[in-house]
Amino acid sequence: MPRRVLTGRVTSDKMDKTVTVRVERRVMHPLYKKFIRRSKKYAAHDEDNQCQPGDMVRIEECPPFSKRKAWLVIERNGTPLGEPEAASAPESAVPAAQG
Repeated sequence: MPRRVLTGRVTSDKMDKTVTVRVERRVMHPLYKKFIRRSKKYAAHDEDNQCQPGDMVRIEECPPFSKRKAWLVIERNGTPLGEPEAASAPESAVPAAQG
């Protein structure tokens, strides 16, 4: 069974290696047929404490780290975590090999 991946916004980073992520979804009201927003907060593991409040992150379900924390941050503001941001330099900046 594939692991669930959710997208949300970081609301708190006050804990060490943990962020609180608020995930919103839209559901239709059963009687009035109007779309309403529902949200839920998840505790997610952030190994390097990179995430800050306001960041858009993708979290993935994983084996539990603790009693409340069973999610892992895999992407921050569109950049996968674990890769240094400077490594995304364009390859045209590298001089061509003489041959």
